[in-house]
Amino acid sequence: MPILLFVIAIILASLNMRPVITSVPPLLGEFQTELGMSGLAVSLLTSLPVLCMGVFAPLAVTLGRRLGVERAILGAMVLIGVSTAIRAFAGSSTLLILTAFLSGVGIGIAGPLLSGFIRQRFANGSLLISVYSASLVLGAALAAAFSVPLYEWLGGSWQNALASWGLLAAAAVLCWGLVAARPAPVSPGTAGYRLPLGDKKAWLLTLMFGLMASIFYSMTAWLAPIAESMGYTKQEGGLILTVFTLIQLPMSFLIGWLAARYQRLAMWLVLCSISELIGLALLLGGASPLVSGLLIGIGAGGLFPLALLLPFIVTRRPEEVSSWSALNQGGGYVLGAAGPLLVGRALDWTGNFQLALYGLMGAVLVMMTLQIIVGSSLQAKITMKPGK
Repeated sequence: MPILLFVIAIILASLNMRPVITSVPPLLGEFQTELGMSGLAVSLLTSLPVLCMGVFAPLAVTLGRRLGVERAILGAMVLIGVSTAIRAFAGSSTLLILTAFLSGVGIGIAGPLLSGFIRQRFANGSLLISVYSASLVLGAALAAAFSVPLYEWLGGSWQNALASWGLLAAAAVLCWGLVAARPAPVSPGTAGYRLPLGDKKAWLLTLMFGLMASIFYSMTAWLAPIAESMGYTKQEGGLILTVFTLIQLPMSFLIGWLAARYQRLAMWLVLCSISELIGLALLLGGASPLVSGLLIGIGAGGLFPLALLLPFIVTRRPEEVSSWSALNQGGGYVLGAAGPLLVGRALDWTGNFQLALYGLMGAVLVMMTLQIIVGSSLQAKITMKPGK
């Protein structure tokens, strides 16, 4: 029973770590004009949570050490749920942006600790990393797909549609309350683990994570508006975003399985990046945003679980995993937050998305270079066994 409880807890926590972001783009047209928000201000609804996920990730190590990993994750779920529910009262852009900030704090604390929790509770953590990653994708997809139907079902209230995702957090709080009642024993020497600030490899992983996050969140925030700028309807834009998100679900498992079976980590990282590069090039050329979103989603779906898995490869103990994950996600998400902001700024400057898409393609090329360096230097095996 405890193992099943832990798996359900991981899934529920992961499901709650993206809806606050992906529920916004499909409803953008409903509140941007009403609240008088510029492109840059709208970008904050995506960039601010991502920035907080980076800034507050190092805090996760301290909270996990003082409160225990389970209680710290429980507190993070409470914060995500409360801040999401507050959106029901968002009558101004200031309050809406504040909820994005608070949710980002909760996500920033939960992310690294979930990696440590997986290492601590499961001997073969690689398989659970795929579950973790797939659940993140599923939560994002659900919010992207159902925010507009919820808006219509709730009488045209975008506030209630955004706030309704707090119910998902309530389920996570209940489950993690049970998990927190079963805390793991603290390992000797736990207090000695700190962020690996002096390790060059850790910084390479962080930069790579940052570029990956920047591209991903730029597409999450702006793919639907890009499609609408090409003449597609709001519903079609939401569908394209949903496809972009949903394709990542099978890719989270498939790429992890292929990398485990055939090794050559750098090759799988680069192949995923090539898929993103082709998708962006097609989008820039005016091709179907559905096809472009599919290709970018395939790449993103493979990159994220591999990025989450890298701290498992280079460390041995749960506390080390949390520390490396905190640095990778901390610095990485800070860099990632710049992506949607720069896209919004480029849109305000030029009135179109061409400059932004060129910038994202450049970011992919830099990321591919880092992937070759990192993949070649690790020379490590992914421990996840291939499925039957």
